[in-house]
Amino acid sequence: MSVVEWISQPWHWAVSGALIALVMFLLTWMGRMFGISSTYTVLCSIAGAGKYVDYFKLDLKQEAWRLYLAAGAMLGGVIAFLFLPSPDAVNISQTTIDHLATWGISYPDSDQHGQGFLPTTVFNYSSVKGIVLSLLGGFLIGFGTRYGEGCTSGHAISGLSHLRLPSLITVIGFFIGGLIMTHLIMPLIF
Repeated sequence: MSVVEWISQPWHWAVSGALIALVMFLLTWMGRMFGISSTYTVLCSIAGAGKYVDYFKLDLKQEAWRLYLAAGAMLGGVIAFLFLPSPDAVNISQTTIDHLATWGISYPDSDQHGQGFLPTTVFNYSSVKGIVLSLLGGFLIGFGTRYGEGCTSGHAISGLSHLRLPSLITVIGFFIGGLIMTHLIMPLIF
């Protein structure tokens, strides 16, 4: 088995957990907090927003690591998608696929590389509904991230590992919001 084949195989979830714990330890040791949404604050500061809003006045030399983290995450995703495709199809529950079908959402063929997670009847840009849902969803995620002072990864991974009560409350809110969306709002949309 080649190195590429070995890397492309699905790995046990504990590998990711151990790596996340290592990253959290290193960031805590360096006095930093993990979170991707803060990258947007850095980008706004670079674009000059600090001239108008004090929130965006940052020491860019101290915050540059966030840009490297985000760039590395994007680059890693591109490399994995283009050069390290998993030999196994994404295993989505048949119950989930059947449930989405009752709402008229068709699920892509699992043999289509790169589309195993997304129902293409929702996530496409050839329909007005798909465009509106994408724009609205992106706005709500951005608004919620700023209003909640952090993203899911920041609160759930970093905040909870530092035993912060606001992060616990926020993570509980994420789950409640997800349940409301799944069981109350999505049936109305579809």
